[in-house]
Amino acid sequence: MTAENWILLRGLTRESEHWGDFLPQLQQAFPQVQIHCLDLPGSGIYYQEHSPNSIADITKFVRQQALANGWLQEKVTLLTLSLGGMVAWEWMQQFPDDVKAAVLMNSSLATLNPFYQRLRWQSYGKVAQIVCKTDCYRRELAIVKLVSNLESVHEKVAAAWEQIQTLRPVSAKNTLQQLLAAARYQPQLQKPIPPVLLLNGLGDRLVSPKCSENISQRYDLPLISHPHAGHDLCIDNPQWVIAQLQQWSALTP
Repeated sequence: MTAENWILLRGLTRESEHWGDFLPQLQQAFPQVQIHCLDLPGSGIYYQEHSPNSIADITKFVRQQALANGWLQEKVTLLTLSLGGMVAWEWMQQFPDDVKAAVLMNSSLATLNPFYQRLRWQSYGKVAQIVCKTDCYRRELAIVKLVSNLESVHEKVAAAWEQIQTLRPVSAKNTLQQLLAAARYQPQLQKPIPPVLLLNGLGDRLVSPKCSENISQRYDLPLISHPHAGHDLCIDNPQWVIAQLQQWSALTP
């Protein structure tokens, strides 16, 4: 799994800067790798772009950016979180020759899990409160509290995320478009050709851990679970994520 280029993709309304401190830690652990982050349409540097409402179209957009940057001259490794995992899955289905390997963290597929597991019913009230908040910091803090179980960093992360949202605000329309794309994504049933590793947090309060479990069982893919981390594994325990990547890299040609 030591591809020259790794491409990182985050989830709903999140962008490259949301990787935060995880990026330098990952680069230190894999100095031989060129690490690239790509933003989804409607987020990050593309926040003024119109976001498609299908994973297939989002994938085409993202892949085109990778091509334009010259990152697909050799096969790449995809490291993804949540909605980014759906994009990775579609990428492997449509363009398997692009991808050497993929890691999907806390992702889900509509074909395998009901909507109340893909967005846990217990979180509906909190999500509604987040949508209604007008203060940017309080909204981002509420998001952090929903996706992370590491309380000691919540305020620091929320302050960083407030700055990101202020600089590159994701519109309500693009948020809805991305949400529709994720909710409706029903991929083809065949197992991806490239090797895939699944990681999830058993303390995920946004997406049920059963989603990763069902992907693992349906496609016979390895799954490693963190015993208490939340949805954003890279906030709650980045060194654990890196350790899993290192171990898998050693075993994956």
